[in-house]
Amino acid sequence: MPEPIPAGEPEQTAEQQRLSLEKKRERYVWIYLGYFLFGIHVVAFVMIFAVRHAK
Repeated sequence: MPEPIPAGEPEQTAEQQRLSLEKKRERYVWIYLGYFLFGIHVVAFVMIFAVRHAK
């Protein structure tokens, strides 16, 4: 259960939540970028294999 917010600090907690969300989204961007780059390499290796073994 979240703690009650003191009257003088709503913008601080909002800023902390925004930073937390930003870190989470940045992590997801890096994960997707990693999968994308891995996929590109897999496709490139398959294409190289296909070209080298074509008759």
